[in-house]
Amino acid sequence: MIRTRGPRVVLLGMLSNMPVAGVAWQTLHYLVGLQRLGCDVTYLEAHRLYPSMFGSSEGAASYIDRILRPYGFGDRWAYEARHDVQQCFGLSEGELRRRLESADLVINLHGGTMPKPEHYANGHLIFLETDPVALQIELHDGLQSAVDFLSPHAAFFTFGENYGQADCRLPVSDCFPFKPTRQPVVMEWWQSDSPAGAAFTTIGNWNQDHRHRAVYFEGTAYGWSKHAEFMKLLDLPQRVSQPFELALATCGDEDRQMLEEHGWHVRDALGLSQNLCTYRDYICASRGEFTVAKDQNIQFRSGWFSDRSATYLAAGRPVINQETGFSNVLPTGEGLFAFTTMDEVIDAIDEINADYPRHSRAAQAIAHEYFDSDIVLGRLLTDVGW
Repeated sequence: MIRTRGPRVVLLGMLSNMPVAGVAWQTLHYLVGLQRLGCDVTYLEAHRLYPSMFGSSEGAASYIDRILRPYGFGDRWAYEARHDVQQCFGLSEGELRRRLESADLVINLHGGTMPKPEHYANGHLIFLETDPVALQIELHDGLQSAVDFLSPHAAFFTFGENYGQADCRLPVSDCFPFKPTRQPVVMEWWQSDSPAGAAFTTIGNWNQDHRHRAVYFEGTAYGWSKHAEFMKLLDLPQRVSQPFELALATCGDEDRQMLEEHGWHVRDALGLSQNLCTYRDYICASRGEFTVAKDQNIQFRSGWFSDRSATYLAAGRPVINQETGFSNVLPTGEGLFAFTTMDEVIDAIDEINADYPRHSRAAQAIAHEYFDSDIVLGRLLTDVGW
C-alpha cells in the first residue's frame, strides 16, 4: 500500500515534571525529528503528577509553551492537569480528543505516563524506555503492576541496546519483546564555531538519595546514584594535567569541597539547566565529555548510552564514557571511548590530546551515522510499520 502522508503522532512527555534543559532537548529532538520525517506531531503531558517545581498548573503550562513555541509547537501541545481539579491547557479538550482518536502512533516517551484508555484505544501506543534495568527486573520478578503498565502498549523500545545479547545480564521477557533504540539528535542544533575549551565536562546529579530506585537481583543490590562511580575515580585529576569540570545538582557543600580538594572543578548545574541555549553552549565550549554511568547499567551491561553524550558527539566533542555494553553497538577508540578502569580513562585522554582534530571529526561522524534524527526515528517508524 502506498502511503500519501506520514503518521499522526502524539508524544507523551514529562517536560514540566523534569523542567531542565537536558530533558527539554531530549523531547525537542523527538518532536522536531518526527516532524522532519513528515509526521503530524502533537505534544501531550498527561502524567497526573503535581507540578511541584512551578507550584501551579498554570505555571507548568506556561513553561511547556515557552519551551515548545520557538520550535513551531505553540499550537500543538496540551497539558492535562489531573492532580486536583481537571483542567486542560493548550489545546482544547475536544481538539485533544480528536488528535488522540486519529493518532497513528502514541509514543510514551520515558515510559513516564500511566496509559489511559484514550491513549491505547486504537492499539497504537508505543512504550519508549530511556532508563533500562528496573522494569526488566520487575518483569522477571513477576510484579503485576509492571505487567499491567506495559500491557496496553503495542510495541516496546529501550535505550538498553545490549538487551538480549549474550553478555547482558538483564533477564529477557518472553511477553514483552523490547527492540533497541537510541536518542535522536537534530544535528544542526549542535554545530558551533566555538573553539573547544580546555576542560572535559559533564552535567548531571551527584548524590541522588534514591534508595527506592535501587534494584535487587539474585540477592544483590544495584545502585542508581552516579556519585558512587565518580568516587572510584576521585584521584583522576591528580594523575593527569587535563582539567575536569563537573556541573552538578544535588551536590552539598561537603561533597563539593571534597571534589575540589582532589582537583575537580565543580559548578552548579542549575544555571546551565534553566536555559536551553546556555546548556547547549556549555557542551559546545567543552573539550569533550568525561562521565560515568549508573551501577545498574554497568553491572547488567544494558548497553545504555546517554542522550547528553550523544549531543557532545554531535558538537564534535569526544566522549569518554563508562562502559555499559554500548561498545557492542557503537564504534569506540576514535572520538568515543568506553572505559572500565582509571588507566583506560588516562589512556583515552592522552589519545584524544595527541590528535584532537581527528577525534573531534570522529565524534561528529559517529553522531551523524548513529544518532542523526532522520536515521534513528526513521528506523523507529519502520519498526512499528511505517
